[in-house]
Amino acid sequence: MRYFKFLLVTFIALSPALAKAQQADSLLTLQQCIQIALKSNLEVRKSSLDLARAKVDKNQAKENLLPYIAAQVDHGVSNGRSPSGVDYSYVNSSIRFASYNANAGLTLFSGLQNLNKIKQTSLAYKAGEMDLQQAKDLITINTITAYLQVLNNTELLSQVDNQLSVSKQQLARLEILEKKGANKQPSDLYDLKGIYADNQVSYVTAKATLQTSKLNLLQILNIPYKPDIAFQKFADVEILKQENSSDEVYKTALNQLALIKAATLKRQSAEKGVAAAKGGLFPTISLFDNINTNISSAAKIGDANSATVPYWDQFKNNYYNSFGVTVRIPILNYFQNRNKVTLAKIDLQEQKYVEENTRIKLRQDVEQAYLNMANAYDRYQTLQDQVKAYTESFRIAEIRFNAGVNLC
Repeated sequence: MRYFKFLLVTFIALSPALAKAQQADSLLTLQQCIQIALKSNLEVRKSSLDLARAKVDKNQAKENLLPYIAAQVDHGVSNGRSPSGVDYSYVNSSIRFASYNANAGLTLFSGLQNLNKIKQTSLAYKAGEMDLQQAKDLITINTITAYLQVLNNTELLSQVDNQLSVSKQQLARLEILEKKGANKQPSDLYDLKGIYADNQVSYVTAKATLQTSKLNLLQILNIPYKPDIAFQKFADVEILKQENSSDEVYKTALNQLALIKAATLKRQSAEKGVAAAKGGLFPTISLFDNINTNISSAAKIGDANSATVPYWDQFKNNYYNSFGVTVRIPILNYFQNRNKVTLAKIDLQEQKYVEENTRIKLRQDVEQAYLNMANAYDRYQTLQDQVKAYTESFRIAEIRFNAGVNLC
């Protein structure tokens, strides 16, 4: 049904603004049904969650450019023979110790991994937006299709009901002729009774078909089934022949359908994924800075029996700082980086296949839909002529039949 999307998107764009979603009542419009479906469909909700997850990935990729800052505080007690924590001499006692550390780092260069990751996740986020729109388009199409099926089955039931009413009237008139002896062919009465019975069966079948189509639509809307619920009909519209060629429709669909845009964006995101993976083969250059100090109850002012050095004096005296530049060169890490590049290339090729297949499937759907539409239009024109002929034939037959009854 993908071929239907372009026509439906155009229809929605030309329609009045969708009404605010309401609880299901005795009469629903198409606009209300679409709004209810979009609000309650689980696939649309899932796509919204996927988009939220993609947004987090995009933000994280940007935040990876920020400096790394961390702090650590250790407080503890050491029993037995252990370093004092100040001059690192070993003492056999119970020592209370504390250490404080703060460090920071900033990546200067990592083979452009971070920048390419930002581009990759940004494209993935845009693809997620298109996936969400695609989910909305699909549920909209399914809703419209089911809605039209209900209207079509409603019209069919009306036609069958009219046919049943006509055959009932004809049977009643023929029975009058039979009673008055004016019916020259008694077999006509039994033939008409058979036709009337067939019409009754057709009415029951059409009614069941209508209820089934209503159930299908209400299930799409996630609304409990109500046999008496009705759906508003459309105003009469003029059916026009499609003037654009299937190739023109296909080109328009390529530029408008979220399905195609999503496939293209995912392929572009995979391309940036390859670039980001290749960055792992290059050296990483970063700045670092560390601040440390420590405290120990074993630190004495003089000999071992003297008073412990005050806490804040140790805190200041034991302070030290280090900073510099780190260059990390990947030499051999189980070929993980090269395998990541290979996997990224495989992902890219897969996305290319998906994009190409999506375009091929769209062209096939458009061509099939265009052919179906052309055939349907020709059949519609033929049926219009047939209706006119049958209408006139029925009018004449009814005049003759009524004239025969009146003469009796």
